[in-house]
Amino acid sequence: MVKIEDIIIWIMFILSIIIFLWYIFGNSPNFEQVILGIAITFLLTVSFKIGGFGVRLLQVEKRFIKFEKRFSRL
Repeated sequence: MVKIEDIIIWIMFILSIIIFLWYIFGNSPNFEQVILGIAITFLLTVSFKIGGFGVRLLQVEKRFIKFEKRFSRL
């Protein structure tokens, strides 16, 4: 199943490629604006990946707590 974060990342990636190509072929935004578009895409990607890692880590922690409770019953 496709997550909303993945859709946002792909949209930002495509927009950054469009801005970069627009810069290369002229009549385009400043170099700083191109870098800003690429940096925002990179930062969003990193934040979504770190957030997803935190969620997975929380799930592992919950499973470990369940395992610990079962072990203490023994």
